Amino acid sequence: MLRKPETLFVLGYMLLPLLALLSAIVGLTMILGGNKIAGIIVLVVVTQVFAFGSFIALRARKNALLEEPDRP
Repeated sequence: MLRKPETLFVLGYMLLPLLALLSAIVGLTMILGGNKIAGIIVLVVVTQVFAFGSFIALRARKNALLEEPDRP
């Protein structure tokens, strides 16, 4: 299922960037709310995991499209 270009499209262009944006918002509100250490961890680690996951999903989609035979 994770090899389908349609699934990778949804992951790479919609789901993972949205989760990165939401985790960045959560991290910033944690920093502004006074919980600086946990906010920095969320902002740096969790947001970057979702952002890089998006790039990995897009690269896997490109490879899946190149390996797929032509559709009618």
